[in-house]
Parts: sequence; C-alpha cells; structure tokens
Amino acid sequence: MTTTTTPLVQLAEVRERLARAARDADRDPASVTLVCVSKTFPAGDIRPILTLGERVFGENRVQEAEDKWPGLRAEFPGVELHLIGPLQSNKTREAVAHFDVIESVDRAKIAESLSKEIQRAGKHPKLFVQVNTGAEPQKAGILPREADAFIETCRKIYGLEISGLMCIPPVNDQASPHFALLNQIAKRNGISLLSMGMSSDFELAIQLGATHVRVGTAIFGKR
Repeated sequence: MTTTTTPLVQLAEVRERLARAARDADRDPASVTLVCVSKTFPAGDIRPILTLGERVFGENRVQEAEDKWPGLRAEFPGVELHLIGPLQSNKTREAVAHFDVIESVDRAKIAESLSKEIQRAGKHPKLFVQVNTGAEPQKAGILPREADAFIETCRKIYGLEISGLMCIPPVNDQASPHFALLNQIAKRNGISLLSMGMSSDFELAIQLGATHVRVGTAIFGKR
C-alpha cells in the first residue's frame, strides 16, 4: 500500500517540528514566524496552505509575486509577503509596492533606491540586511566584516529602519556557526529579528535565535 504525503500533511509536520524546537529551546513557539517559501509554485498549490491559516509567504522574484499574489491577497486577507531573493535596483518600486518585508538589502545602491521609493510611496516595508556569512563570491549579501558599517550607513545616511538580518549558509558547511555569527551581528547592532534556517536546519536555527524560518521544500515538496 502506497501512502501519499500531501502539502497539508507536510505543513502539519513542519508546524509540529517548529513548536517542538521552540519548546526545546525554552522559547514560545509563537516567537518564531514560519515563512512558507512559495517561489515557483502556482497559486493553486499555495491556496490550500492559505486555507489552513498560514499568512506569511516568501518569494524570490518580484515579477513572479506581481503575477501570483494580487488575486490570492484579495481572496485571503492578511497575507504578509517577504522578498527573500536578490533585489535589483530597477525593481525597487515594484518591490516596495508588493512586499511587506524585504529580506535582501545588501548594498548601498539598493539602500539608496529603497530610501527614495519609500519616501515617494509612503509605504514602509520591514527591511532585513542579508549577510553573506560564508563570504561566497557567487552569493548575494554584505560580508560579515562590513555588516556593522553597512547597517549604520542604512540608518544614518539613507534613513532606513533595519528590522532584521538574514543569511543563507553555504550548502556544505555546518550551519550553526553561521547562525551564531548572524545572531552576534544582530545583538551588537540592536536588531531583534533573525531570518535563518530552511527545511533541513530550521530547528537548529530556532535554537540559535531565529525569529523567522524560511521553509519551502518541507511544505510544498521539491520544485
């Protein structure tokens, strides 16, 4: 007999894993936000997850979010949409219009563009600085040694409120040093929100202070 694991079953398992990890770390499970990573999945696959009450979703591309989410937002009020992929400066206007949280602020050009668009539009998405904790040349994110100065520049030069930090550890590295490093950078800069941990390691991220975990495959399946 073959059993089929559906996204609804997988979501229940993820919720239980999250709650267990939080309790094991002596934290309230409500202190950890599950960001359901819906990138590349069509609206028909996302709707059942929304029906079960999830309201926080992550997308990699501005254009994809523009195509998918207006209809879903109209159907399911209260959605909080996170941009978790790289942001191009020529997409800043659209990003500010469509996203409630932008997790990939990582260079002065983007900070300047966001500052101008936020003032123009009067819309204030939460902003996270992405830190390239592994110093990978192919990956977006500010280098750890430059993070403090960049956060100060965002705040003092561009007038941006930086609410959180985000990282994506190298695939072949132990994740815990990267999560610990992000937490250290956050603490010394007075930042309370940490987006770290994905399907394979979000329990560890919760132990090390994650307030947001980005889970896609464990809910929706492989892309």
